[in-house]
Amino acid sequence: MRKLLNEELERLTIEEFKSTKKLPLVVILDNVRSMNNIGSIFRTSDAFLVDAVYLCGISATPPNKDIHKTALGATESVDWYYFKHTLEAIDELKENGYVIAAIEQTEGSISLDNFSPRTDTKYAIILGHEVRGIEQKAVDRCDLVIEISQFGTKHSLNISVCAGIVIWEFFKKMYIK
Repeated sequence: MRKLLNEELERLTIEEFKSTKKLPLVVILDNVRSMNNIGSIFRTSDAFLVDAVYLCGISATPPNKDIHKTALGATESVDWYYFKHTLEAIDELKENGYVIAAIEQTEGSISLDNFSPRTDTKYAIILGHEVRGIEQKAVDRCDLVIEISQFGTKHSLNISVCAGIVIWEFFKKMYIK
């Protein structure tokens, strides 16, 4: 097998990306402190045609060299917005018909492998602070909570890994037919 060259991958230009039909999914980052995680989530959002990333609270915003280090230009292709408070982002999205899902461990959460998003529905997923998770006030405003089942000794995944798994599942179930 021969490894493909970048020019053989037929990637979209930024202009083509902007005009391409997006996955009806917004990623909300609730007080994410690591700029490397933010950049990685931008890159994953680009790969799977996420509609937008909402950066909230202490989450850093582009342009930023530490975000760019892992985003590798995805902050130019993926639309992003900043909100001082996560609740403001949730309220705006709810007003625009989005179903809001926290990615968190709670009572009554739905396992990701049992979750089937509707293809006629717009979703927003919230990912929280690397140590504290999503603020309880934000969880309280969500329509549902999705949890990734885990079987080892740790109780959480790195936020960028978690985002990659969840975004891929949404893409696979909603976009690929």
